Amino acid sequence: MKKVFMVEDDLNFGTVMKSYLEINGFNVTWVKDGANAMKTYMPDYFDICILDVMLPNVDGFTIGREIKTINENIPLIFLTAKTLKEDVLQGYGVGADDYITKPFDSEILIAKINAILSRSTHQEVSPKESVYKLGFLEFNYEMRTLSSENYSQQLSPKEADLLKMLCENINKVMPREKALTKIWGENNYFTTRSMDVYITKLRKYLREDKHVEIVNIHGSGYLLKVNKE
Repeated sequence: MKKVFMVEDDLNFGTVMKSYLEINGFNVTWVKDGANAMKTYMPDYFDICILDVMLPNVDGFTIGREIKTINENIPLIFLTAKTLKEDVLQGYGVGADDYITKPFDSEILIAKINAILSRSTHQEVSPKESVYKLGFLEFNYEMRTLSSENYSQQLSPKEADLLKMLCENINKVMPREKALTKIWGENNYFTTRSMDVYITKLRKYLREDKHVEIVNIHGSGYLLKVNKE
């Protein structure tokens, strides 16, 4: 039974959502006040977090950031009535896997949760395809590490998936649409901006080797460029 950490201050809405999640086989821990969220959250216990954005005392974005500092790999879904583009982008900037505006269809929420959990827990790769050499750096997809003799960086699942796709197309263009469909499950404005955030993170990690860089190919996608000099 997958464990859901839910923070929602609307008692009626929260009661209905908790019951619906439990009917669909989830174990739900429900917190009704943002101030109590981090007192209740247990590292390495939950499988996914569902956070309302507009909460009393501490907002959902702040809670999401704190959770990510404890466990950067746990999936986040933000729920909100706020539909401004800036708010949606802020949610993805925190590291959201999805951002759902109220009201929404409960069946769609369940489908999204299952899709996110499936991507997070069912990653299959053969050993011979799990290690890539990038200049002085070595990327181990299975272990989600990027390392050299004096450097080591742990990657999140999405970072590892994205870097793997780039590695499979070294010195060739990786189509943006292909990555969005395979990793995010959707190709739209917001998932595109989310992917841009992850590309920025990967660029930061790859700076350890000046011969490796991710190049933006306007209108097409990204290219992982590895110079052999």
